[in-house]
Amino acid sequence: MHNIEIRQAIKAARLMQYEVAAAVGVSESTLCKWFRRELTDEQRERVLAAIDALKGGGACG
Repeated sequence: MHNIEIRQAIKAARLMQYEVAAAVGVSESTLCKWFRRELTDEQRERVLAAIDALKGGGACG
């Protein structure tokens, strides 16, 4: 399975993928498609920033 650390971060933050997708600015189906392969560095940064923002750790953008 790809992007295990990202998936675990979403789970640990008690978030749903649709919430992260909305914060990233993509649809849930797009985020799921991204997870089928290893994320690019840009995608990884965007997703991690979204998770952090949703946890209350900063701004997302």
